[in-house]
Amino acid sequence: MHNTIQMTDLSDDDQKRLALTGLEVDMKNRSGSFFQKDQDVCHITSDCEGIEFLTFSMALEKYPWVSDYIWKAVSKDKDKYTRYVASRPDPKGFVIIAKKGTKSIYPLQACLFLSDSAIQHVHNIVIAEEESELHIISGCTSSSSRNSGAHLGITEIYVGKGAKVTSTMIHNWGKNISVFPRSATIVEENGVFLSNYVCMEPVRKIQMAPVCHLKGEGAVGRFSSVVVCTPGSFMDLGSTAVLGAKGTSAELITRAITTGGTILSRGRIDGKVKGTKGHIECKGLILRDGTIHAIPEIKGDVVDTELSHEAAVGKIARDEIEYLMARGLDEETATATIIRGFLDVKVEGLPDVLQNQIDAAIDAAEKSGF
Repeated sequence: MHNTIQMTDLSDDDQKRLALTGLEVDMKNRSGSFFQKDQDVCHITSDCEGIEFLTFSMALEKYPWVSDYIWKAVSKDKDKYTRYVASRPDPKGFVIIAKKGTKSIYPLQACLFLSDSAIQHVHNIVIAEEESELHIISGCTSSSSRNSGAHLGITEIYVGKGAKVTSTMIHNWGKNISVFPRSATIVEENGVFLSNYVCMEPVRKIQMAPVCHLKGEGAVGRFSSVVVCTPGSFMDLGSTAVLGAKGTSAELITRAITTGGTILSRGRIDGKVKGTKGHIECKGLILRDGTIHAIPEIKGDVVDTELSHEAAVGKIARDEIEYLMARGLDEETATATIIRGFLDVKVEGLPDVLQNQIDAAIDAAEKSGF
């Protein structure tokens, strides 16, 4: 039985916070929705034929075989956070199952909202069967009145043969919230996994390092991250791709700005077999004194793997600002224009509705002065 609280029952302030994470209360451009407040699953619907959106407990009751996927991509003994979630007697979170050949036109949305609990924990499973296509927007936020708290999130994603999963996560937690996502993806033959991560609002600490195991021939993995780190925020972000079959490829792209906080930007690609390619790109801007520490790693185990990385950290070039000012922009507008261009990462193959969501998050950050 779901709790009766809906997103529309939240305060105007909190509804605005949800909107900044890409969530649509009116569901206009969504094909399904999940809303969890603290440990209460308040709402879950799916309007797309062939795609099931279930709570964790409903999924296990309806499809006992789902248990075969639990803790297979992420180890329950990975660290103290996974052990904590694994020890909970009543797991919360959602399970998405896209049946063979099903394609969602509009994304499903999942809202994780921290309001009164000291700790929110979730365990999510996504299963995209052969030749299916799925888009998920995860909007994670805390109540404006929340002064402390932690979110622990386990997400396991399974991309079948020829399937495609796009995961867009937008964080808007709050300056006193600590966040520890633990996610991993397994991609089969010719499958595609696109991960987009956006965080431009204050947070006490985020520590995450999602892993993509490209297990089938021709599988593709791409991570794109756009982050702004404000004073007092600490972001330890990383992504890893394991090229485990012939013809697999991966790309890890990060755009990071600090306005006073600390960013550790990690990226790692392991080339384990022949005929594989991978590239890491991290670019950072220091707008006000803060720290950006880029740590790209590439590891090749065989002759025929092509791996590369580039990392650059700096400030906005004065001549770029002067160039725009010479064309009639004042200094503030010229600076904002350069920052906007820096953050504007277009993700290949991303549906317009998702690209618009990322652009909207950048717009919102721009209006608040980054």
